[in-house]
Amino acid sequence: MSAPPHRLRPVRPGDAPAVLAAFASSPDMVRQGDVTSLPQAQEMIGWLEGPSRRGIAIVHDGATEAGRGGPGGGELVGLVGVSIEEPHSLGWFFYWLHASFRGQGVTSRAAAAVANRGLRPVADGGWGLERLELGHRVNNPASGAVARAAGFVHEGTERQKFLLDGERHDVLTYGRLRSDPVPSTSELPWSR
Repeated sequence: MSAPPHRLRPVRPGDAPAVLAAFASSPDMVRQGDVTSLPQAQEMIGWLEGPSRRGIAIVHDGATEAGRGGPGGGELVGLVGVSIEEPHSLGWFFYWLHASFRGQGVTSRAAAAVANRGLRPVADGGWGLERLELGHRVNNPASGAVARAAGFVHEGTERQKFLLDGERHDVLTYGRLRSDPVPSTSELPWSR
């Protein structure tokens, strides 16, 4: 049996070229931030490695190029991130994927794995969070499908929350509690 082509690991400084490539893969990546240069990609990785954040790289072993992605091989093709608010034991959850890898269920499997770990007690190898939250534009149903596959429950709509290109957009909000059922979505495996 061969190893799965996608897996998860913490983001690394050596991922900067792959982050830049992912942002260049589709015009819709602009909603994830402004990354149009290698220094901006490095800045994003630095932010993801902050003390109150977890940046989890989705890597694809078939995308490996010599020297990219650091030890352990595999090149970053996407990311699942969590910004943690320690006093409240909650995290803001987000994800993105290089356009070439979309539509294969990779983000759903990655999001399920990260959400499951985030809500698992520390004694059981998790991060000990009690609640995860996320939001997406109403006109981005693919993001909603990922959220639901990762066990998030739709909690409401924030009307005209985002201003993008001069137009207001409604945002659907989701939450997942530690006490919510664990989704049946198969998880991507973890590596170091």
